[in-house]
Amino acid sequence: EKLHVSEPSNAYDFGQLINAVNTNKDKAACADLLTLTDPKKLPVLLSNKLEGEIFLIFIQSLEYYIVGKDPGLVYQHLFYLSKAERFKVVLALLSKNEKQQVQQLFDLLSENQNHQYSLEDLESLKKVYEL
Repeated sequence: EKLHVSEPSNAYDFGQLINAVNTNKDKAACADLLTLTDPKKLPVLLSNKLEGEIFLIFIQSLEYYIVGKDPGLVYQHLFYLSKAERFKVVLALLSKNEKQQVQQLFDLLSENQNHQYSLEDLESLKKVYEL
């Protein structure tokens, strides 16, 4: 059964949706959620709830469903995700394999680069992600 996703109005709604997405490992629903969510609101919506599993499903959803259609949105999400509480903690706990998934997404962003971000922007964001 496909998860119905609507734009979250607060951190609680967002948390509920993220938990459902994560439980079902539903990357398509996660992509819908990220498409509906204003990237600027991500740090507030995530509050202190960012965890490795959530971080990875975000990365996978952005890679599988969004980067080919809207690389600018992916860049924005990665930018604001890095401002979320617990970002550094989650980053520190990523395995080598998980880091490679993040690197892969950045590679796709370089290949699909558009006017919404420069390659310099991308390089500085990569440093934030310790790549």
